[in-house]
Amino acid sequence: MNSSTVGFDLKIVRRIFDVSIPLMGSMVGNLIMMLVDRICLARYSSDALTASGPAIYTAMAIIGVFVSIVGFSRSFVAQAFGRSGQGEAAYQGAVGISIGIALALALLLMAPLLQLIPFLSDRPPQITRLESQFLYWSAYFGSVMTLNVALSSYFNGIGKTRITLIVGLIGQAVVIFMTIGLVFGKFGLPELGMRGSAIGTLVGTMVMFFCYFFYMPREVWSNLRSLMLKSRGFVLADMFPRIRKSVALGACNGVENFGSVAFIWIIGALGAIPLAANNVNIAVANIAIIPIIGLAIGCSVLCANAIGDDDYPQIPRILFVTMAIELSYVAVISFFQIAMPNVLLNPFGLADHPEIHRAAIATSRVLWIYSLAFALSITGAAVLEGFGLTRFLFATRLIIMWAISIPTVYAMATAHTGNADFLPKCWVAGSLFEAAIGVLYFWRIWLAVRKRQNGIVLAHIQRVEESG
Repeated sequence: MNSSTVGFDLKIVRRIFDVSIPLMGSMVGNLIMMLVDRICLARYSSDALTASGPAIYTAMAIIGVFVSIVGFSRSFVAQAFGRSGQGEAAYQGAVGISIGIALALALLLMAPLLQLIPFLSDRPPQITRLESQFLYWSAYFGSVMTLNVALSSYFNGIGKTRITLIVGLIGQAVVIFMTIGLVFGKFGLPELGMRGSAIGTLVGTMVMFFCYFFYMPREVWSNLRSLMLKSRGFVLADMFPRIRKSVALGACNGVENFGSVAFIWIIGALGAIPLAANNVNIAVANIAIIPIIGLAIGCSVLCANAIGDDDYPQIPRILFVTMAIELSYVAVISFFQIAMPNVLLNPFGLADHPEIHRAAIATSRVLWIYSLAFALSITGAAVLEGFGLTRFLFATRLIIMWAISIPTVYAMATAHTGNADFLPKCWVAGSLFEAAIGVLYFWRIWLAVRKRQNGIVLAHIQRVEESG
């Protein structure tokens, strides 16, 4: 990506915002939903707050593997849309939905196994019981999430992200209402505590599914019905390349998500106070990065459209503009994390827990490093996904995170057991390794643009073109 191909193009800015702003709005809805959920659990009981970190992130690590495999459909739809238009995009969307149905059923059957995971740890019994309840129900709402991602990938791939926004906001409003009601027993609903948080999420995701079902064009359902009714099942030439690459992507996200879970468990070695503070800091960090995720997905869609259209010179321009917007946002959010951490932490009700509050404030002041590193890694990963270069994503994440980052943080934490003041240093170390991953991703993008690589095979389009 040389300097002659890069510049701040206002047309690209408009395209990025057209695709990304609805996604960012949906992510902000997720932010509010996540914040309400964590605040509810924090105010319900200290046990629920302590259990919420390991339970929620273990659940999302497992669900994330299924969701990322299905979500790879977005890149196929985007490339097909850029190359051949709406008709081929509908076919690729149907293939993605068929994969989503199979994976949703597989996750649903895992419910009895997921509830056993917390008992592998040595945490107190009252904590592991709460975690087990949540993980059991996570298989149910995770299966519906998997279907929803399969459906939303079609809309995101063709750039109709406003539909994703509308559906997301409706579902999130339901989740917030049901979570408050089921955790505390309000609005005539039973008081279920932490289990109520998971069931509330299930109800909201089911509402989202029915909304996507309503919005989905008939052409997609016709293609899905055609796939299901073929005498030999699915079209293997379309399924195998996608499954092979999406499994690598799912493994990559699994490695990343389980690495995040491992980080939470490792912080437990510092003691109960750092663990509770870390749960709050994770929520604050995730809130900060949500708009970055929306921008990265929008960048990925536009880059995949360009790859499908064989317009490789457009990719560096899209990437440059996206990163400029993301870094501007990071600068703003970093001000609050460094100068006004209490504004971010007060909603969690830590005033009655001064030691947890002090550790959380100290850690909040280094979260800007993570936000910056995450902007590099998530944007690089999203664009490489658009290229279909999923094996590189997996290998890079596996080596740096699990062979270097996790062992380093583990050694740091175990050497300072009981020292809550060491929590910020663990965050800095993990963030620097995340930045290294992002740098490698950008190097691989530069190489792919230079060599005009495309790892996504649209077999159906090739058959149509050959027959035509």
